[in-house]
This record gives sequence, structure tokens and C-alpha cells, in this order.
Amino acid sequence: MQAVNKILVIEDQEDVNHLLAEALNTAGYRVKSAYTGLEGIQEIQTNAYDLILLDIMLPYKSGDEILREMRTFSDAPVIIISAKDMVGVKIDLLRLGADDYMTKPFDLGEVIARVESNLRRSHRQIQENPIQTYKNITLDERTKRVCVSDSEIELTATEYMILELLMKHTGKVFTKANLYESIWQDEYLGDDNAVKTHISNLRSKLKKVSPDEQYIETVWGLGYRLYQE
Repeated sequence: MQAVNKILVIEDQEDVNHLLAEALNTAGYRVKSAYTGLEGIQEIQTNAYDLILLDIMLPYKSGDEILREMRTFSDAPVIIISAKDMVGVKIDLLRLGADDYMTKPFDLGEVIARVESNLRRSHRQIQENPIQTYKNITLDERTKRVCVSDSEIELTATEYMILELLMKHTGKVFTKANLYESIWQDEYLGDDNAVKTHISNLRSKLKKVSPDEQYIETVWGLGYRLYQE
């Protein structure tokens, strides 16, 4: 079963946010809404999103601050939705790492079309650059092979998906709920045994090949992420 693309809408106007979320849900996407800049960046830091719709004028943290910060750890496509229709503003945001720019008021059909276009482009880039690397780990998305230094390791499908998710979002902290819902594509009901067991097994297999290296760290009270030096 193909995973459903997850989209984050960061927009402080509730009516606009709800309008976008409803249209995207109807189009078949999984949508999460954030209403402040602070809430938005926390979502990006702790969850994996396939695309982000980002307003510029937000309380607590502006859209350009969010864009600048997230580009240090995430390459998810970002579509700016702003009331500012000035060429200089658009150029600055595109240079900061935005992928597209739409001006309010917008047509919902065009929003959906641009979302589809940016997701296609993102997926194509992943297919063209299927090698993920972290420290001495190499993960090939085409062959599903994982090597530590020159040694290939055998992972279960679930272990592979967990490692792939962590490597695609270096620096993100994934809660047990984040991991469960992303990997199992089901609602997390609080039973963390499945996640803990697979994380433990994955750690053991990596440590067996490279015992002196640290890969997955536990962020106490939050979850897991790739080890930060």
C-alpha cells in the first residue's frame, strides 16, 4: 500500500487554514494544521512531512525564520502562501529555500495543482538521488540495501523503514507515536513495545558491525533521532 503524503499547513487565520486543510483532505492528503510560527517549527522538528504550506506573517515566529531554520535539517518542499505580492519578497524567500510562492487570495484548484506538482518534483529527485548517507551508513532506496562501511547488514522491512525515516530527517526527534504512525500507517494507542523492540534490534545490528560508533540516540521524554555530535 502506497503511503499517503502528509502536509503541514502553517497559517494563523483559522478560516484560511481550515479551508486549505479541508481541500487537501478531500484531495486525499493527510493534513496537520499549525496556527503560530512556534507551533509550526515544533511540528517540522518532530514530525516528517512531505510538503509544507507556509504563511509569512505568523505570531511568535515569522515564516522566513521558520524557512531559514528548517532548511538546516529538512528538504521538504515549501509553498509560501502570502498576502505580499512583491517581487523582492518572492525572490528573498526562494533564495531562503522556498520551492513555490502563491499570493492571497488564491484559487483552491491552483493550490492543489501546485501541491501535486511540487510533490512530483520532490519524488522524482528522490528517485534520481536514491542514496542516503549518515556517518558510515549507506542506504540505497532502489535496492533496499544498507551497508555500514563495506559490510552489508540484513534488516527486516520495519527496521529498514525506521532507519530510512531517521536518515531522511537528520536532526528530527521522532516520538514513539510519530514513528508508529509513520511506519505502521495506523493510529498510535500508547503501546510502545513494537517501536522499542524494533529500535533495539536496529541498534544491535548496527553496533555489531561498528561497535565504537553511536547512531540512534534516545532523547529522554521525547523520542529518538540520529545521534548528534
